[in-house]
Amino acid sequence: MKKLLFQFDTDPIPNVFDTVVAYDGGADHVTSYGGLTPDNVGPLVDGAIFTRPPKEKKYTALFITGRSLADGQGLLKAVQKKFFADFRVSVMLDSNGSNTTAAAGVALMANALPLAGKRAIVLAGTGPVGQRAAALLAKEGAKVTITSRKQARAERACALMKERFGVSLMPKEALDNDARGVALKDAQIVFGAGAGGVQLIEEKHWNENPTIEIMVDVNAQPPLGINGVDMMDKGVPRHGKIVYGAIGVGTLKLQLHRACIGQLFEDHNQIFDAEEIYALAKTMI
Repeated sequence: MKKLLFQFDTDPIPNVFDTVVAYDGGADHVTSYGGLTPDNVGPLVDGAIFTRPPKEKKYTALFITGRSLADGQGLLKAVQKKFFADFRVSVMLDSNGSNTTAAAGVALMANALPLAGKRAIVLAGTGPVGQRAAALLAKEGAKVTITSRKQARAERACALMKERFGVSLMPKEALDNDARGVALKDAQIVFGAGAGGVQLIEEKHWNENPTIEIMVDVNAQPPLGINGVDMMDKGVPRHGKIVYGAIGVGTLKLQLHRACIGQLFEDHNQIFDAEEIYALAKTMI
């Protein structure tokens, strides 16, 4: 029985990266659809859940992708609404790589030192990866602040994560590098989640900070988000801090991504969202 993976992308053109990883994760065939919304996804879900008998439904799975986390979450809800009784297949949500990247980064941090009770700053945390990283850090017991150039965006991200995960996050406006540097005062954990090629803080903002214990920067495109970090860093000590760069995190992220795809085909009633992906990430370190 062929392992069929249907990629449901909320963007008009499906992401090639996600398609490649889907094959590398063990799918025999990947069919990608772009421009999907809660209004048009129904017939595709019907095709996935009605075609194979119960014992063979595990060989069909769905993979929700696209740049927008909000759109991805909406699509996941719409897909699940179509399920009933034993008419269902396994689904993975990883909009913009948010769940796998955040899960890998936070899992590496949690493996390196205790996070509970620590003050964490997620720089440029309003994007998909930042939102998920902030939520996972909070679930580990950290006191988390999300920074953004606009206070309203930070507040919106915090509200979304409270609605989804039940966690309380603090929003903070930080217009430039210096403002973000000030936000690091008294923080023990720093997670850089900015867009590629956008510097968030300079080395001077963190190298002599006496409270920072660990940092992650998931930006691999120069200039890096956290100046002074190397993209290859994987638990490297720099200025007395434990540091992870984008490739240091990315190695685990790709392994995790492939593992999730593989596990989709082990049963037909699984949902891989942030919590499930994070739990798997912690077993892989």
